[in-house]
Parts: sequence; C-alpha cells; structure tokens
Amino acid sequence: MLGYLVHLPLYMLTGPAVLVSALSLFGLRLGIAPFLRDIAFLFIGIGIGSGVNAEAAAAMLRWPLAFVALAIMLVLAMVASRIMMVKLFGFDRRSAVLASAPGHLSFVIALGETYGVDLTRVTVAQSVRVLLLTLTVPAIAALMGLDMSLGLAQNGGILGAGSIAVLVLLALVTGWVLERLHVPAPLLIGAMLVSSAGHLSDLVPGVLEPKITMACLVTMGTLIGSRFGGTTPAMLFRYAGGGVAITALTTVLAIGFAVPVAMFLDMPLPHVLVAFAPGGLETMIVMGAVLGANPGFVAACHVGRLLVLSVLIPIMAARAGGVRLPLDRPSE
Repeated sequence: MLGYLVHLPLYMLTGPAVLVSALSLFGLRLGIAPFLRDIAFLFIGIGIGSGVNAEAAAAMLRWPLAFVALAIMLVLAMVASRIMMVKLFGFDRRSAVLASAPGHLSFVIALGETYGVDLTRVTVAQSVRVLLLTLTVPAIAALMGLDMSLGLAQNGGILGAGSIAVLVLLALVTGWVLERLHVPAPLLIGAMLVSSAGHLSDLVPGVLEPKITMACLVTMGTLIGSRFGGTTPAMLFRYAGGGVAITALTTVLAIGFAVPVAMFLDMPLPHVLVAFAPGGLETMIVMGAVLGANPGFVAACHVGRLLVLSVLIPIMAARAGGVRLPLDRPSE
C-alpha cells in the first residue's frame, strides 16, 4: 500500500521486498514457508504461460544470437567484477569469484562451503545484488515510459476452475520431472511450459484472476526480502559496497549487450534488458511478464544464464585457488 501511494514501480513486488529486507536487518526472523512459496511459483508460472501465442513461438528461431551475446556478457562480467572485488574491496580471489557471480546464489553458497571461504561477505554481496535489481529494473522500465502498475499482462477471459485444476496437476508432474533433471526453479518452469502449451494450442484459453497474480507477486517480494535474515546492519554496511559495485557493473554490461540484441531481434529494449539482467531467476521472469515480454525468451535467457554459470563459476573458483575442481557437484 505504501509503494502504491509513493508510486513505487511494480509496487506489489518491490514494496514487500523493501519492507521485509528492512525488518530482517533489524533482527526479525522472517521467511516464506516452502509450501506457500511453491504455490506462488506454480500460479506465477501458469500466469506467465498464458502470454504465449503463435507470434511468441515464431520468435524462437531468432534467439541464438541472444544466447551467444549473453554468454560473452557473463564471462566479461565475472572477470571484471572479480578484479574489482579484489582491488577495491579487499576480497580474496576465490571469495571475489563467488561474490561476483551474476546469479545462481544457492550454487554459489554450496561452492563456498566446499571451499571454506567467508560466506558472510559473499552472501551479503549477492543479496544486495538481488534486491537492487528487483528495485532498479522496474524503475528503469518506468523511466522508459512503461506502465508497470497492472501486474502481469492480462489478455483474454478468466480461466475456469476446471482448466486451472488441469494445469496445476500437469504442472506438478512436469515440475517433478524437471526437479529430477536438476532444472532450476522446476515448479515455475514446469508451470510455464504446461500453461504455454495449453494456451498455444487453445486448449485452455484465458488468464488467471488478477487478484491471484497480485498475491503471488507480494509473496515473491517477501521472499526476496527474507534473504537478509541473519544479516545485521553492521554486516550490511561492511560488505554491501561490493554488492552495489557488482550490480552497477553488471547492469551497465547488460544494457550494453541488450541494445544491439534488441535492435537485431527487433524487440523492445526493456524486454531484452530484463532477459539479460542478472537478477533472481524467478524475479526476472516475473518482471518480464509484467513488461509484456515474450515469456519464453525471458525464461530461456535466464535458464541459459544459470547453465553457463554452473560451468563458469566452478572453473573460475578453482583457478583462483590453484586447486582441482570438486569431483561432485555440491547439493543445492
């Protein structure tokens, strides 16, 4: 409500993120129950999938360039951020690599535990990155004249209870399969795939009730803010500078790469920017849907980002310490 009153961009997401972050920093132990979080992911995925149409599917043939540009951007971002964290913020080389990773927080923490680095400074820097991108991406989109006050883009009638039940059931099965395949955010991606197929084939036309999507966005914002649980203001002031610097650097790189890709693909720049922005997977996919971007494009870019980072982070972390890579991938 406060975000609405002060015209905060995407207030239903950014408002809770700011509030819960502040409360967490001052000692309240806040969080989202996993079951409630999964429900939110499930319905957000269904809502995003409702935006898929024949035009969106045809655009898939034009995406390879975007993935090549994204991979190059990630390598440059990690190398430049690592150098900056070592030279300007006093991080050791391995901690600098982990703190510089533009995404994949759970994987980063697992690797940090394996290597025995100072996880406090890494976690604070990464949490600051996620929160800042949650706040700045909607602000940049608003400055470009886009209206983000309505939540997920809605086109068509409201989905009936029967259609929703079928989508939920199929999404749960698909999510279970994706989880076994170690796909990130399996419920969200599974629900998106099922809903996209249903809407593309016109078997389940319609969109979710707007009140449901609004509640899911509030849940997402709360989840983002809860990342600061256990972080004190002193820890934040001590380590946040690196997170701010990393966010600024990666945002500049994302914009620099998004501009030519948007021109080549003939897509609106904000749509490509949200696909390249190194924020949380679920958050950026949701923001892409709010912007009215091609949901498949945004999701594919962010899943591709995590796949590249899954290879790039361990290699750079191992080279930084001059030891062999762990033989087994740490559990997330």
